[in-house]
Amino acid sequence: MMPRILLVEDEENLQEAIKMNLELEGYEVVAVGDGLSAIKTFKGQRFNLIVLDIMLPEVDGIHVCEKVRLEDADVPILFLTAKDTAQDKINGLKKGADDYMTKPFNLEEFLLRAGKLVQRSMKTETPTREIIEYSFGDNEVNFSTYRAVCQKGEVSLTNKESKLLKLLIERNNEVVSREQILQFVWGYDVYPSTRTIDNFILAFRKYFEKDPKKPEFFHSVRGVGYKFTNSEEQKDPVQMLA
Repeated sequence: MMPRILLVEDEENLQEAIKMNLELEGYEVVAVGDGLSAIKTFKGQRFNLIVLDIMLPEVDGIHVCEKVRLEDADVPILFLTAKDTAQDKINGLKKGADDYMTKPFNLEEFLLRAGKLVQRSMKTETPTREIIEYSFGDNEVNFSTYRAVCQKGEVSLTNKESKLLKLLIERNNEVVSREQILQFVWGYDVYPSTRTIDNFILAFRKYFEKDPKKPEFFHSVRGVGYKFTNSEEQKDPVQMLA
């Protein structure tokens, strides 16, 4: 998917210029002009980078950065601001920014820094392995045929069920954030609600858990995301693509 950048800049001419240059680099750019719009937009969409001014109407960029970090510890944030003292930079980095540039700025340098942060974001989104078949407990799943043998017998998985199940298994014992799930499974610019993912997890428990009320494999981590846990997984439990 095309990398997506949230640009938060209240100076209209500068916003248009930055947006145009980022788009020429091949990014999809969503631009807003105040802090409240930035927070609202971030919560409803997925991004590979946030370019953030500090002096903004409604809510300043530092507060926006703090709000983002409460929900997503991974999305890169680049402050692009006229606040240029050493203390300003230290404060911005302490609040969770990954990089800090001051205005006026060199466009080529900005594009290089933005590009490196986007690349880092894209790498963290890529699963380290791709599973074809997988067994856990008394369950067996074949992701090529979308078939599973489980507590309910043999079931056919939908495309989205298969994608979500594979993602969780690939990240065994790791919490997968709502944003990561929505990007990989739905791939929408605007996503369905968290409740939609909860319903998929409930379905998995009905399929694969001996006691759905006391799940062994599929867990919801409140306010963070979801986790698959298979404590018996061995070094090479799956057939993987070369």
